Amino acid sequence: MPRLSEVIAELESLWPAERAESWDAVGTVAGDPDQQVTRVLFAVDPVQEIVDEAVKLGADLLVTHHPLYLRGTTTVAASHFKGRVVHTLIKNDIALHVAHTNADTADPGVSDALAGALDLRVTGPLVPDPTDPEGRRGLGRVCALDHPLTVREFAARAAERLPATAQGIRVAGDPEALVRTVAVSGGSGDGLFDHVRAAGVDAFLTADLRHHPVSEARAHSPLALLDAAHWATEWPWCELAASQLDEISDRHGWDLRVHVSKTVTDPWTAHAASTTSDPLGAPN
Repeated sequence: MPRLSEVIAELESLWPAERAESWDAVGTVAGDPDQQVTRVLFAVDPVQEIVDEAVKLGADLLVTHHPLYLRGTTTVAASHFKGRVVHTLIKNDIALHVAHTNADTADPGVSDALAGALDLRVTGPLVPDPTDPEGRRGLGRVCALDHPLTVREFAARAAERLPATAQGIRVAGDPEALVRTVAVSGGSGDGLFDHVRAAGVDAFLTADLRHHPVSEARAHSPLALLDAAHWATEWPWCELAASQLDEISDRHGWDLRVHVSKTVTDPWTAHAASTTSDPLGAPN
């Protein structure tokens, strides 16, 4: 069985910490470098529910996309929910490792997994990483569909292929417009509209779209916008990352048992639709 330090070295080769944004907090949060690792759990959020799942599973390592402490803290007291997470991890000898924006821009990364879940063919990054001479790394992905779909049909595909959440898929744009090319970005994406317009795509699927940026984007062009739940756009990466670690384990003969949490940690728990006969149309 490998030591934690050996597993972390391989994870760092997939998602080097130096490729994270300067404001980000990635890397190993808890864990003894010399402890043995036999079972690994991947999840989006390092919340108590996921940590409890790791304990029940008997995991030695939890890998999450979102950081536990994105900003500094002065306490890990168990009276605070994040402190309770730390206490649970340490008491049960579970390490925590985070790959966030360094996984967003990786090749393959979060948006590749999102594109794969939607059966899209990636043609390149939306915002290329200038340090990548091959032009494959970067934020978001520009994709093509195998055959055109209407916005309505593409939204239905997204609702079917992405994990179910209370939000589902919101749409801004003509439901009957044809979609041949799409930009996708896992997580919050309404800061990328300039890049999306420059890419000349027909639609943009991301998460956390806000009223004013969407209104302005719609005024600029007929670009269709699809807004999915943040958690749902990033969860496919967990399956991608788990498969990458499986390959590493096989190569080294580690025989790791790698799992992906299917626990929905999207914070929105219910949705009440407005009264309308057309779910993609305007209310009466």
